[in-house]
Amino acid sequence: MAQLKVQQKRSTIGCKANQRETLRTLGLKRIGDVVVKEDRPEIRGMVHTVRHLVTVEEVD
Repeated sequence: MAQLKVQQKRSTIGCKANQRETLRTLGLKRIGDVVVKEDRPEIRGMVHTVRHLVTVEEVD
């Protein structure tokens, strides 16, 4: 199954609370953090919520 590499690029200062919580749920705490998650609809939805704060790549 494919995986997604998610990297936080921007700060959560000034963001809505649900966006901060979504980043924490993904496992991102600070700018530059990288996590690899399975490509599932739940993860895609979380990434969509914070798409302006992160970059996403597909990893095999």
